[in-house]
Amino acid sequence: MDTASDSISPEQFAAVLGRPDAPLVLDVRREQRFRESAHILPGAQRCAPEEVARLCASGAPRDVVVYCTYGHDVGCEAAQALRTAGWNAHSLAGGIEGGEEGVDPPEAIAAWRANPLPRLRKRADLGVTGERPSRWITRARPKIDRIACPWLVRRFIDPRASFFYVPAERVLQEAERLLAVAYDLPGAPIGHEGGHCSFDALLRAFGLEEPALLALARIVRGADTDRPDLAPQCAGLLAVSLGLARLHADDHAMLDAALPVYDALYAWCRAAGTQGHGANAQRAAGAA
Repeated sequence: MDTASDSISPEQFAAVLGRPDAPLVLDVRREQRFRESAHILPGAQRCAPEEVARLCASGAPRDVVVYCTYGHDVGCEAAQALRTAGWNAHSLAGGIEGGEEGVDPPEAIAAWRANPLPRLRKRADLGVTGERPSRWITRARPKIDRIACPWLVRRFIDPRASFFYVPAERVLQEAERLLAVAYDLPGAPIGHEGGHCSFDALLRAFGLEEPALLALARIVRGADTDRPDLAPQCAGLLAVSLGLARLHADDHAMLDAALPVYDALYAWCRAAGTQGHGANAQRAAGAA
């Protein structure tokens, strides 16, 4: 992330959401504002304004986007403190609300709200409020849904999350012991519903309706529920997933190897699938 300004627009921020190299996102709203809000931005980590100085000293500087309620003093001051400490920090213009009526220029508010950022519904029952890392647990030997869900959590819900894979008969027991959220098995808070899979359930649970994620959900659903007719990419995802399972005996190694597959699929979905193979397109044009 590199911008000439000390702030970053919602459009610029949206462009880096979901990427494996996305910046750290900090919610620096004042305590009352944070508590009364039902949402955070995707992947956000809670950092109260008075905790910014401690964060500056806690680790190596990195790219970071900070946001407050309206993009005024709180966010700007936090970003400035981080920059002083050597971080590549930018405040989100307009904040999480897209500016404040009667304070910010109407044309600025209109620009910030023209394409609103996806917002993540807080789910304290699932351990996701941005205040501490969440924990998730499912059946061992993951293939599709049990890899797609961790990808979604890591990229959009909680980058600090931990994942556990255990034998199916022990999942619910271990979930209670580890204070983890069970997913993708009967009786779990996140699971299949009708013809939809756990990836769909996660999107609904957190109110994520970003178009590229919905397109990716269709591919995951078709691959996971044996409905390759849902999208041409379903059969390919199934084949790659089964191949990765053969290559990796360790479930976490398989997860690490599979994440770039979903990164690539999501990038393709964001481009709306409009980009074909360049060489084939050139040959087709030549033939025409």
